[in-house]
Amino acid sequence: MPLGAARFGLLGGVADLGKLELIETQTISSSFADFESLGSYNVHLFVLNNVVPSAVNLVGLRVSNDGGTSYLSSGYQYAWQRGYPSTFAERKSTSSARIEFAGNIGTGTNDCVNGYVYAYNLLDSSKYSFFSWHTMGRNSSAAIDGLFSFGSGVKPTAETHNGVRFGTGSFTNLTSGTISLYGIAES
Repeated sequence: MPLGAARFGLLGGVADLGKLELIETQTISSSFADFESLGSYNVHLFVLNNVVPSAVNLVGLRVSNDGGTSYLSSGYQYAWQRGYPSTFAERKSTSSARIEFAGNIGTGTNDCVNGYVYAYNLLDSSKYSFFSWHTMGRNSSAAIDGLFSFGSGVKPTAETHNGVRFGTGSFTNLTSGTISLYGIAES
């Protein structure tokens, strides 16, 4: 019987492939958001809710290959599009200190970034770690509502990346918000 039939329970059980399984939710309070318990998933999903940087800034991430003792500060690559009223631009780097995924986020009342970041192959030592994202943000001091971004990035080193840290583009603390980490079930 085809695998598709087995998924629908025709072989006596229902496979729940693609199910989101909550690993951890962090509430940010003038700190980085460090995720060091990644489970055993091949695909992870980070959901950002009302995340505010410590100054008008980019928001980005770094990975760790030592369980969160330190976070790698070089060798990232990314490309993304961002836009807001009357502006549409590309940001890219082939040699960065982080993967940046949201930009010009303000710190005023109701300024924040919301969105999601998928991570692939973090725990596979034979593959590169890839990321893709969509975000929406606001910067009231620059009169920017509806600041969006989408793109992808990579840490092009085949090794286990068993920690992910979220911070500003210059890699200082975030002020507030929550980030939830989910694993995506494959069996």
